[in-house]
Amino acid sequence: MNKLTTSKEAIKRVKNGQSIMVGGFLASGHPETLVSSLVETKVKNLTIISNDTGTTECAIYNLIKTGQASTILASYIGANPETGRLLMTKEAEVQLFPQGTLAEKIRAGGAGIGGFLTAVGVGTIVEEGKRKIEIEGIEYLLELPLKADIALIKAHKADENGNLIFKGSTRNFNAIMATAADYVIAEVEEYVKSGEIDPNDVIVPGILVDAIVKVGE
Repeated sequence: MNKLTTSKEAIKRVKNGQSIMVGGFLASGHPETLVSSLVETKVKNLTIISNDTGTTECAIYNLIKTGQASTILASYIGANPETGRLLMTKEAEVQLFPQGTLAEKIRAGGAGIGGFLTAVGVGTIVEEGKRKIEIEGIEYLLELPLKADIALIKAHKADENGNLIFKGSTRNFNAIMATAADYVIAEVEEYVKSGEIDPNDVIVPGILVDAIVKVGE
């Protein structure tokens, strides 16, 4: 199966009302090409799951500004004033989670775990609407797993089978999001033949990747 395709072709997979994970930590590892193509489609009523919804220089800023997202799940939104505006006006539902909690919710979704307990957020607004469980005198919040219809991620290199390797901190949320979505589209800087990536360097195995888009194509 040939997984290599164009950004515009891959993004046709996204439909109104779907949940979309977007990898990256601010501009680091942000799938700029894929998100730009998503903006052009005008699909709407999306649930966007992103650590920080990027900066004003990232394509995800335009995705939020166009009103294509009806729900946003994130950890930090201070670098995207449009997400902050939506939080205040309630034009979209914006849910905020501690960064480690958000990452673990995604990891749990990918691992098939039914939930996890954390003391982070106990006694704060983070606990609102969540089940509290006491174990040996300590209160914990039950956090549920998080999955998505589609994940848009960014890697440094892919081979023909979809095996991915990353450079430095670009691994961030990209790697775990690849495990927690029904369909994974990877934007890459380099594309090589099978066997040209050392198996020891693979961070995301190709079985998790459905489509590959090389930057500039």
